[in-house]
Amino acid sequence: METTAGKTGIDIKMEYYALFRSCARKREEELHLESADAAALYDRLKERYGFPIPLERIHLVVNDAFSPWNVPLRQGDRVVFVPPVSGG
Repeated sequence: METTAGKTGIDIKMEYYALFRSCARKREEELHLESADAAALYDRLKERYGFPIPLERIHLVVNDAFSPWNVPLRQGDRVVFVPPVSGG
């Protein structure tokens, strides 16, 4: 897929909340991805920002809907990682 910048891949909007916002030190960012794999995206951002939570403990939200990790990301998607929470 071609983007407006002439690159192959997709552009998504990443939003950060809770611990992820603290680690990334930002609320959101736009990212260009060569792969539409959400698990690979998490691995990339975990390495970049030092996210301490294993993938297995995180929920994926794409465009306001909880999604499985194997959902293909698409051009313009809004992605959020939801950390585990405790409380009553």
